[in-house]
Amino acid sequence: MPVLVIANPKGGVGKSTLSTQVAGYFASQGHAVMLGDADRQQSSKLWLGLRPASARTIRSWEFDEDQIAKPPKGTTHVVLDTPAGLHGRRFRDILKLADSVLVPLQPSVFDIFATRAFLDELAQSARASKLRVGLVGMRVDARTIAAEQLDAFVQTTGLPMVGYVRDTQNYVHLAAQGLTVFDVAPARVERDLELWQPITAWLDQR
Repeated sequence: MPVLVIANPKGGVGKSTLSTQVAGYFASQGHAVMLGDADRQQSSKLWLGLRPASARTIRSWEFDEDQIAKPPKGTTHVVLDTPAGLHGRRFRDILKLADSVLVPLQPSVFDIFATRAFLDELAQSARASKLRVGLVGMRVDARTIAAEQLDAFVQTTGLPMVGYVRDTQNYVHLAAQGLTVFDVAPARVERDLELWQPITAWLDQR
């Protein structure tokens, strides 16, 4: 059962957007998916509460402050949304569960500096050699200088830039309904699905 952790200590980088979309993708492939939310804001859990009964099922993975409950039998894929400021014991406990980590970041100097420190901490963790780690650019306009700076930073990390999620109101509107780009007619989100292709290819790798 793969456990994918979405993590970056910088707030506002798009962790919940990425987490819910990834869970939606796994569900669209017929997997038994659980979406966990270790963030006190509980954005992903709120999103699950908005999800219509007619949509593909995504179950909630419950957490408390001291212990992470194991997913029940029958679950095939787990996605875990994590809080800003994740570090220390909580960070290490979550990494123990993880098979893969996706790190969302935006093309800003603040995100880049915060992410660099996080990637250094991740590389020094006891689990580093067993984890598959990838980066996802969030709200990226490839035509901007900021996007060029982001690409330059990624090249220094030695990690793959898995793909990009563009800045569009599609994600805002779908989130308000508990949906993802994988839940609606492809013609409505054609450009977004194109950009998701390299991300989903990475997710499908073992």
